Formats: sequence, C-alpha cells, structure tokens
Amino acid sequence: MSEPILVERHVQAPPTAVFEYLVDPELLSKWFGQSCTLQGVPGGEFAMLSPNGMTASGEVVEVVDGRKLSFTWGWNGHPSVPPGSTLVEIELVPDGAGTLVRLTHSELDLGSQPIHRTGWLHYLNRLATAATGGDPGADPGAG
Repeated sequence: MSEPILVERHVQAPPTAVFEYLVDPELLSKWFGQSCTLQGVPGGEFAMLSPNGMTASGEVVEVVDGRKLSFTWGWNGHPSVPPGSTLVEIELVPDGAGTLVRLTHSELDLGSQPIHRTGWLHYLNRLATAATGGDPGADPGAG
C-alpha cells in the first residue's frame, strides 16, 4: 500500500456544528453524494450513493463526539477497492472561530489514489458550504 491521502479544508463553523454534518444522515446527505446511510456508533453501517450510481460502503470504526469520525470504505463491485477495504478518518481541529477538517484515507492502492483525492477535495468543499448554512446544491460528482 502507498502513503495515505491527506486532504484538509478550513470551515468557518465550530467543530460541534461541522460534526453534525458528519454523523446526522440527513445533514450528511446534503453534501455527500446522492444519499447516505450512517449509524453513528462503532460497528454501525455506512453507505453513500454517488452521482455516478456507484455505492461506497463500510462500517463505522470510531466516533469521538465533536472531534472525529472514522469508517471503512470501498465500492460495491469494485475489484481493487471493495467495500470496507480502506479506512477514512475525519478529524475536526478547532481553528480560531472555525474548524480545520483533516481527512486521511489509508490503505488505498496507488492506482486508486488520484480519483479518491479528487473526490475528497470535492466533498470537503461541499461540506464547507453546507456546514456554514449554504446550499451546495445537487451533487454533480467530482469528475
């Protein structure tokens, strides 16, 4: 495996507000894919339907209230990144009146990294819009 992907984005909202957009399925669905399922407890289900019709799925690994969410990740039917085969960790770091969102995606093969990096940049931008009260609109996908 190669080095993890690290993507960071500053959000003009406190960590507690941003955290709700990670763990509340209704709020999560506003910025992440077409629809989402998340049971916010370790072992809980995670799934995201992307704009291209593919579904990513896994399970929640860790939830630290207001500070961190981690879950396994993979694509249904994908030969090199199957469901639950990689790990996504999202940390929320207080930064003045806002939050530094630090997303680390590990255990990806080198060939899968570019598209995932592009996707996470896309989605963290949508999170920043949603968590500050804006409407990111329908998700066009990261392509």
